[in-house]
Amino acid sequence: QVQLVESGGGLVQPGGSLRLSCAASGFTFSRYAMMWYRQAPGKQRELVAVILSGGNTNYVDSVKGRFTISRDNAKNTVWLQMNSLKPEDTAVYYCNVNFNYMNYWGKGTLVTVSS
Repeated sequence: QVQLVESGGGLVQPGGSLRLSCAASGFTFSRYAMMWYRQAPGKQRELVAVILSGGNTNYVDSVKGRFTISRDNAKNTVWLQMNSLKPEDTAVYYCNVNFNYMNYWGKGTLVTVSS
């Protein structure tokens, strides 16, 4: 079965950096686009970044130039490098894949940006 396990969240000061990881299993990882979403308290879940199977990437405007999504198909892992973090980046971050027309989610990892 499809499993997505996120890690790497935590408390960081404004301007700091974190690197999130998502370990995937249960599907042929290299063939699928992978996404990072986030959900801040009281807000809807939003798409943050996507990396296609071929490596092309796209980002929501609010994180462009600060966040980088990457993948290693040999390790079945996708990362989200987050730099210059702001308090408004505080959220639970989720890894996502659409496999066989179904959306799969990890349990999420909490990122808190605060001084």
